[in-house]
Amino acid sequence: MSFALFVEQILNGLVQGAVYALVGAGLALIYGTMRILNLSQGEFFMLGGYATYVLVAEMGLPPLAGIAGAVLLGAAAAGLVHRLAVAPLHQREGWEFNTIALTLGVSIVLQNIAFHLWGERFKTVEYFVEGSLRLGELRMPWQRLLILAASVAVITLAAAVLKYTRFGRALRATAQDAEAAQAMGIDTARIHAWTFVLAGGLGALAAALLSPLAAVNPWMGNPFMLKAFVVVVLGGLGSFGGAIAGGFVLGVVESIGLSLTSSEWRDVISFSVLIAILWLRPAGLFATSTR
Repeated sequence: MSFALFVEQILNGLVQGAVYALVGAGLALIYGTMRILNLSQGEFFMLGGYATYVLVAEMGLPPLAGIAGAVLLGAAAAGLVHRLAVAPLHQREGWEFNTIALTLGVSIVLQNIAFHLWGERFKTVEYFVEGSLRLGELRMPWQRLLILAASVAVITLAAAVLKYTRFGRALRATAQDAEAAQAMGIDTARIHAWTFVLAGGLGALAAALLSPLAAVNPWMGNPFMLKAFVVVVLGGLGSFGGAIAGGFVLGVVESIGLSLTSSEWRDVISFSVLIAILWLRPAGLFATSTR
């Protein structure tokens, strides 16, 4: 493998890892705050892809407007799921299993709604940015660089919100001890709702950015939900920073592995990493440094 090809594979891995990080960060936020494994997170991703297709490809809106609309739809859908389905069950007897079954059911319902609205044929979105960056033998499409830059910017903004704002401090307090946070006057129910909204927006954003490179279809959230689970375990359950780091690590490992094998080995590589981490470091690679 030439040096230029190696660098190109690293960049491709970072791009893919950025998408994994956005989806996985939402999953980690919900689990870390509410101890709920949200199996519908992949469908917020899918809704973001369809919203981008409708707004940009069908209605002809500028890409920025399409991305913004996708984020709003994903956030609104997540907030609705929490309000109507998750909140009534949370903290009731047996809520741990009930919420897992519930979010799985929501996932199936949203997939079927998308299937009936848009059919089984895959949809495509044109590149937001045409052309490629060329540096000697290195070639990287501007669309991929846009995904990476936008993802890093949003991740940085989200991390700043969680660290420095009143909402972020309340969310972290709720994640550490919900009862103590409530005793200190924090509205934990509201924090839970906004956590779902934030997670849905992050998932939808990932699909909106990726839609020119991936076919939009009712089942597109399934593989990314599985990769998000790998990312969350890799980074440490419930750790926002760990999920971000885990996403980039998984993306780079996959990219290098695929350059040495073939695309059929993508899932094998991902879950081999998961198995190895569970054997060697069950708490996750970044658990001690990010919690």
